[in-house]
Amino acid sequence: MKQDKGGGLEVEPFHLEQEQILQLKGWQQSSTNLVAGMTTKNGGVSKGNFSTFNCGLHVQDVIDDVLENRERLAALTGFPLEDWVAAEQVHGKKVQLVSGLDKGKGAFSTESALSGIDGILTKEKGVLLIAFYADCIPLYFYDPEEEIIGIAHAGWKGTVNQIGKEMITRFKENGSKLENIQVTIGPGISQEHYEVDERVVSHIDQQYRDKVLKSKGNQRFLLNLKELNKEILLHSGILRHNIDMTNYCTYRDKDLFFSYRRDQGKTGRMLGFIGMRV
Repeated sequence: MKQDKGGGLEVEPFHLEQEQILQLKGWQQSSTNLVAGMTTKNGGVSKGNFSTFNCGLHVQDVIDDVLENRERLAALTGFPLEDWVAAEQVHGKKVQLVSGLDKGKGAFSTESALSGIDGILTKEKGVLLIAFYADCIPLYFYDPEEEIIGIAHAGWKGTVNQIGKEMITRFKENGSKLENIQVTIGPGISQEHYEVDERVVSHIDQQYRDKVLKSKGNQRFLLNLKELNKEILLHSGILRHNIDMTNYCTYRDKDLFFSYRRDQGKTGRMLGFIGMRV
């Protein structure tokens, strides 16, 4: 826990209840049909740099090992791989509404993933939306009134191009009211470990820079990617009390997470997931 701006304690939204999964416990308690969380690096069969619960097929791991890891996650979530939907993730801001017709896309191969997409949402039950991370920021969206769910992949490019705002726009187009949309900002790299240069900073809207950047001198900065996503969500109309943000850091918490920066690119991927049971 940590202090919030009101002086109270801000509760960590992610809870480790099995070695393979951090669960979004609050959301799941508010809706018994909802399944949401993120995998850890533990409890799988992958070896070497991908030890052990790598869920990414796009990283030079043994394909059969990755599929075995995914099958283990399917058993834990109650959603078979045939019901999963994944996007290609190109560090863009395109968002797509998916349905039961998209089931299985990206579940067994990268080639079948939704092309050119970094955010997905659905109004249908029985579909598990998935995305992959190893320092980028997971954004989870949930409207309990309209029962719309979504997940987005927000690296620095997707963040500065406001994929969070794009997700909110699509929620509204599908019947959501702003005041009902809840967002959780999941485990990614923390500010203390995310050094960027002037090229990255130049893409950040001026109104956010004082809140999300610390100068190190020599045109190097520490960027708070989680906080930048939060500021964009607030400016997009999401109510402050409807935004939760984790304190987990993929770089720092090496016993739990893969980290692209820490592991110098030779690493596995965690999987973020959200679905509504039928």
